[in-house]
Amino acid sequence: MPAPRIDRRYERLLAGLINSGERGVLLGGLKGVEKESLRVTPDGRISQRPHPHALGSALTHEHVTTDYSEALIELVTPTFTTSWELLQYLTDLHQFVYRHLEDELLWCTSMPCRLDGDASIPIAQFGSSNVGRMKTVYRVGLGLRYGRIMQAISGVHFNYSFPAQFWLVLADVLGERDPGQAFRSATYFSLLRNYRRHGWIVHYLFGVSPAVCRSFVAGRDDHGLEDLGRGTLYGRYATSLRMSDLGYRNKSQADVAISVNSLDDYVRDLTAAISTPSPEFQRLGVEVDGEWRQLNANRLQIENEYYAFIRPKRVARSGERPTKALRRAGVEYVEMRSLDVSALDPVGVNQNKLRFLEAFAAFCAVAPSAPIDSGAQLEFDRNHVLVARRGREPGLSLCFDGRAADMRTWAREILDAMQGSAELLDHGDPKRPYSSALALQTQKLDDVEATPSARLLKEMRDTGESFFDIALRMSHTYKSYFTELHPPNEARSGEFAGEAEASLEAQARLEAAKQEPFADYLAKYLAD
Repeated sequence: MPAPRIDRRYERLLAGLINSGERGVLLGGLKGVEKESLRVTPDGRISQRPHPHALGSALTHEHVTTDYSEALIELVTPTFTTSWELLQYLTDLHQFVYRHLEDELLWCTSMPCRLDGDASIPIAQFGSSNVGRMKTVYRVGLGLRYGRIMQAISGVHFNYSFPAQFWLVLADVLGERDPGQAFRSATYFSLLRNYRRHGWIVHYLFGVSPAVCRSFVAGRDDHGLEDLGRGTLYGRYATSLRMSDLGYRNKSQADVAISVNSLDDYVRDLTAAISTPSPEFQRLGVEVDGEWRQLNANRLQIENEYYAFIRPKRVARSGERPTKALRRAGVEYVEMRSLDVSALDPVGVNQNKLRFLEAFAAFCAVAPSAPIDSGAQLEFDRNHVLVARRGREPGLSLCFDGRAADMRTWAREILDAMQGSAELLDHGDPKRPYSSALALQTQKLDDVEATPSARLLKEMRDTGESFFDIALRMSHTYKSYFTELHPPNEARSGEFAGEAEASLEAQARLEAAKQEPFADYLAKYLAD
């Protein structure tokens, strides 16, 4: 008999939560989203314009910033206790942004528009302050290390933390005397390990990047994609090329192994990666003839360079590195990073996805989670890439504990196990939205054509459009949707305008203050 893929103790622990007398134990978890979108011209070329002034400072604005490229807008919501409030805020943000884009569009898919090589992708600029210069130099380094094209991919990140009552009840069920920060961090790391085990299911259920413009792989013959015609390449059974070896799971970080067996292990490994020189990156140079090419020549410049499916997070103090924040106060929330920007949703995500991820987080946290050794970690990483590349392939097998595991059978086990967490999240709501969201995902196992990746490919075949054509058409459609959406939330629009103005003033104050030499500032930031 193969080892159970979901620890049998899970049902006992779940029953303990259900029978605790606190049926609302999972209600009120904090939810937030970070959503990236390329700004493009009306004919679908990446914008060469600077970040719109009316949107504020990308350096100091909390909710409207940029990621890698000057053209890659990132919209960041505050946290909410309900997903509908979160999505309403995200909708209001889109309306506000579109008011100030002039003729430009927000590209509605994860995989980028038609590109003309690295030179066509402008690196984000954050001004002359030391903190702004560091952000830009970091991006220059990313471009030299991995190429700018990979950095033009967009995604949706879901930030989540459990409600206060969850910790008290879970500690009681587990017989833990102290439900404090050490217990919370350990539970979040249990979640991280189970996400590595089972998180490939997110690619299958929600991946919506099965095709790319040919320009994305220009000059490469190792992409393994098929020609769909009209400048489109695709994976016949792909779900999320963004999360495959063509995207964020590229070979460049294959030797960067970060343990999630404990907070101490995670901080140790990440600290080693950002302090260990890389011969390959040393050859690029750091500061050459007065020009900064990267922050340093180590395996990772800073922690954020590590492309993980999920990250443990803690809000850092000003100038504080992420690992130091975690070491200081433990894990505050997790950032789930596997969602593609969906061309099927105006804001790139919908409530059913967020509800699924919330229930999935609860399942991953409660299910016992044994430590992961290096062999198992390679196994789990391969599963993620395999589903991203071939997730809709009939009879696809993954690997668990060194043995073949039918993907759909394993997926059904996960969805069945999630029923309990969905029911707890539905407490007090007769519409049972979490259970309904889970039922929708079960349909995708019964009918692979119901997956978003299959739906997008079918739309392309039915219309005869290329990937570029369909993405451009839908981007125009969503611009019209947001600009014509009535009534606009004028109060919130005024709030956003005020935040934009305040952010510009904050950046001006930073730049007016006396700056120490950039090299000294950087050395202090990177010091352990």
